[in-house]
Parts: sequence; C-alpha cells; structure tokens
Amino acid sequence: MIVTRTPFRISFFGGGTDYPTWFQEHGGVVIATTIDKYCYISCRYLPPFFEHKYRVVYSRIENVTNPDDIQHPAVRAVLKYMGCNRGLEIHHDGDLPARSGLGSSSSFTVGLLNALKALKGQHISNEDLAALAIHIEQKVIQENVGSQDQISASYGGFNRIEFLRNGGFLVNPIILKKDRLEDVQDNLMLFFTGFSRIASEIAKSKIDNIYHRHAELSRMKEMADEAISILQGDGELNEFGELLDMGWQYKKSLSDQVSTLEIDQIYSAARKAGALGGKLLGAGGGGFMLFFVPPENQSRVLEQLKSLIYVPFRFENSGSRVVLYQPNGL
Repeated sequence: MIVTRTPFRISFFGGGTDYPTWFQEHGGVVIATTIDKYCYISCRYLPPFFEHKYRVVYSRIENVTNPDDIQHPAVRAVLKYMGCNRGLEIHHDGDLPARSGLGSSSSFTVGLLNALKALKGQHISNEDLAALAIHIEQKVIQENVGSQDQISASYGGFNRIEFLRNGGFLVNPIILKKDRLEDVQDNLMLFFTGFSRIASEIAKSKIDNIYHRHAELSRMKEMADEAISILQGDGELNEFGELLDMGWQYKKSLSDQVSTLEIDQIYSAARKAGALGGKLLGAGGGGFMLFFVPPENQSRVLEQLKSLIYVPFRFENSGSRVVLYQPNGL
C-alpha cells in the first residue's frame, strides 16, 4: 500500500500567464502558495481474485478489466502512459471539494503519479513530477489548463514560479520574516461559494482571448513582482490587498465566463464589510473566493458572508509526499 498526500494551492497573482499559448511567446510569472488542505491517493496492487482488474474509488466506484474502460480521465491517462499492466486499486480522498479553484485536478494527477512511481520502487524529483503532470494534463488528456497547479502541488510552499519561453520553469521560494509571513496569513480569508465548475471549459474561453488581452496579461505578469516587493518591504500589508483587487478586475476582463452575477455580489458584499481586495480562485465561474481582510474587519465579513462556508487555513511547505510506504502490503 502506498499513500500520497498532495496539497491544494492558492494563486495570488499572474494566473493566465501560465498558459503555454502565452508564456512560450512572452514568459510568465505566478505568485502562489500551497495550503494545509490535501488530496490523498492510496494505491495497491490488486490480488487476482476478482472479476475486475482495476478498481478506482473517488466520487464514484469503477471496476473494470481494461484501462481504456476507466471513465476518470486522469486515472485512465496515467495508467496507460505508465504502462500499468498489473491489477490496481486506487482510492481518492480530499479535504475540499473538486472543481473549486484550488488546483484539485492537478493535485490528484500529481498525487497519483507520485504514488504509482513509489509503487514501482522509484523516486521522482519535484521537478520531474511537475513536468510529468503537466505533460499528462496538457498533452495526453489535452485539457485546457495552465502549468502552475502541477508545479505548486509538486513543490509545495509559497513561491514565485517563472515560466520560460522554452517551456521550462523556475521555482523560487518567497522569503519573508516569520512575523511578516504570519501577518500575511492572518489577513487572508477563504470562502466556498457552493458553485462548482469545469475549469477546462472556462480556461478555453480565456485561451481563445489571449491575443486580444495582451495589455491585461502583461500587466498581470508585472503585478506578481509588485506583490513580492510589497511583501518583502516594510510598508503596510494593505497594499497587497489593494493589489489583489486590481488583479481581480484584470482577471475578469480575460473572459465573460470568469465571474457571474452571484460572484460579483459576494465580492461587493465582502468589500463593503471591510475586505480590501480578493479574487475568485482558479479559472473562474465558481468555487472558492479569497479575500484580504484586516483582522479588525473579519467579524463583519464573516457576518456578511454567513451563507457561505468559511475555511480557515495556513500555508504549508511539504508538496506532494509519500506518507505511507508499504509496497508489499504488509
């Protein structure tokens, strides 16, 4: 039995510049962190006593004899790509719901790849794990996804991720004093809107608009490094929240599918209650919303958004890890 634990992520700035269509021509930069909410994948070789050869348990249960018959696109693609011919049982559990803007799909892919490599007795580096997950999602499954989620899930931590024109990437941890980092976390609030969506469909609408949004994406790329300057400076952190608000306005301009009337109403209510800025996480359309709220205003924001689920969180640094390694099932 192998069990992997892979974190979900929150992206602050630069989302959209991580699509290959953009960064292969202009380069890209994203500021993101992983949080202490996780995707768990358990894998074991299935004993040969069943009619099925593969058992996959997530929000549904699949028992099949051929990988081609697996309905879950990531499981099907990964098993076929890795040439998994032995019977397998795969279970998924998550701390937060899927399709909610926290990179859950990529956390699943990264965690599954990590587990299957371990099951074969192989170690894979963070860099190779991220690159393989990107290849699976973009080339094998051919989803309309960027490249930041797979990297955050693999590496973990609070990072500046740079996307190079040649297709490579650089991951640099954002170094802050301990009390400054605590202050950043203390000003952040996460809410679940209750709406879920298919990220790939919304991402496609943004990709289709990329060549018409050059100015917006260029500015969003610049804002990533402006955010680091604010964080590493000695000034008020409130500037970070105000920059988040500006970034959200740019993000909404990328596609008319990013936001909805309900999301706009939630955002407006949070701002009136004291949030300085925020954003809808992920591609858009629903899922989780992040707000930057000075601590003295947080009770008012909680009251204003009491119909939503509030999710306290902290940053984490582990990335995808094998947390149980018993390859012989003992």
